[in-house]
Amino acid sequence: MAAFTKILDTEEPSISINASHKISKINDNIYGGFTEHMGRCIYGGIYDPGNPLSDENGFRKDVIEALQELKVPVVRYPGGNFVATYHWLDGVGPKDQRPPRPELAWLGLETNEFGTDEFLHWCEVVRTEPYLALNFGTGTLDEALGWVEYCNSSANTYYANLRRKNGREKPYNVKYWALGNEMWGPWQVGQMTKEDYAKRAYQWAKALKLLDPSIQLILCGQDGYSTWDSYVLKECIRCDIHGLGGDTTASLISMHSIHIYTASSEHLPNATAPRSAERAIEITAGLIDLARIENKVPPTVPRQTICFDEWNVWDPLRAPGEQGAEENRYTLSDALAVSIWLNVFIRQSRYIGMANIAQSVNVISPLVTTKSGILKQTTWWPLLLFSKYMRGHTLAVNVRCGEYEGPTMPVWIRGTIETPWLDVSAAISDDGMISMAVVNIHETKDFSVRLDGIEGSDVQVYTVSGRDINVVNTSDSCEVGITESTWDGANSFSFPKLSLTMLRWKS
Repeated sequence: MAAFTKILDTEEPSISINASHKISKINDNIYGGFTEHMGRCIYGGIYDPGNPLSDENGFRKDVIEALQELKVPVVRYPGGNFVATYHWLDGVGPKDQRPPRPELAWLGLETNEFGTDEFLHWCEVVRTEPYLALNFGTGTLDEALGWVEYCNSSANTYYANLRRKNGREKPYNVKYWALGNEMWGPWQVGQMTKEDYAKRAYQWAKALKLLDPSIQLILCGQDGYSTWDSYVLKECIRCDIHGLGGDTTASLISMHSIHIYTASSEHLPNATAPRSAERAIEITAGLIDLARIENKVPPTVPRQTICFDEWNVWDPLRAPGEQGAEENRYTLSDALAVSIWLNVFIRQSRYIGMANIAQSVNVISPLVTTKSGILKQTTWWPLLLFSKYMRGHTLAVNVRCGEYEGPTMPVWIRGTIETPWLDVSAAISDDGMISMAVVNIHETKDFSVRLDGIEGSDVQVYTVSGRDINVVNTSDSCEVGITESTWDGANSFSFPKLSLTMLRWKS
């Protein structure tokens, strides 16, 4: 949480922090990834058989190493819009017997060469947890139950035995399952009304939890501030759990998903756009509370959290989805926007159970593969800094600085949430290391800031910046990366224009 006090641009800014002011635990799952059968995310991305950079399974080793460096805790699969016509049985068993299918989300051909067993094995290699999305478009409840049984059951039953026949004796124990994807969208095969979705989601949830009570189910939300979200939450966040032994300390639903992408062709609206996601999180959290209050959910039932399972900077004009959304080259402005996105997740950690950047490789991604290597885009570097250091507990921060007062994207940001020149979050790890991330979005001004609460004289400094706002990284030139230095903790600290700065010190 950051409290913001607006001052004149001519006044000296200040940031106050106290190591004892812990707000909430940061769920490591906020650094989750997302892989979809779209563009080159799967084929040519995480799976590239025959390439010398791939292992014996066809998995790209450089992608695995990069995701391990990020310590990605969970990865969503297989979509996204793709899942609305995906039938998991097409993607298991001998590869030469798997049927190719027309793919309707992105109008391609799906060979099904890469499927459930390949993905779950890849997760084990990466050392990450899988998160599977169920087909709510053309799929059935029987099909969904079969997939859960295939992945999780140790019983002597049909789909568990099919898994064994396909070479996997022990269950995969997939914990996270999504009840569809963007079923509200007109682009979605099987688009539903909110009434139809809520009814189906709750009925599926009851059956799925009967089969495996240990799984966590995630509702399909919209953007967090729509009537779809309010209606679906009201209908599904309740304790009518017939068939679950009458246990009113449990709930069918663990999380509610929302999706937001931000972008603008102008720097300041682009950099401040993630503030819309912050307001959306606050609104969604209120809707969850409202559903629990109106449905008289006992406080003993754990509070549902938000699964922000698609987020990123994405302008469909720059990277059209129907062309695989893979040609997007991210600028320094985009890197600062991603930094603010990550600040949002730290500040709102009490409400966030998971977040998944869309996507993990090639498709509007920080990572781009070529036949001979991997490109780390400008947005990779803030993601790396946050995933390495912003863990533990969120710390309260008070920020006094000026505010950007120009146009925003979306327009409704103005008047609903502030857009300070300095966007700040802070965390304290279990070993007492404090990390504070400060994003200076100003195009021309460095800010000399008085820092209250920093102790000691050995402050580690990590800076992500570049020579201009439009600079991009290429295979030949890494214009944006991380520079490291130290600060003695004396006097004020100068945060450079157009930069992410992370300060770290021992409390």
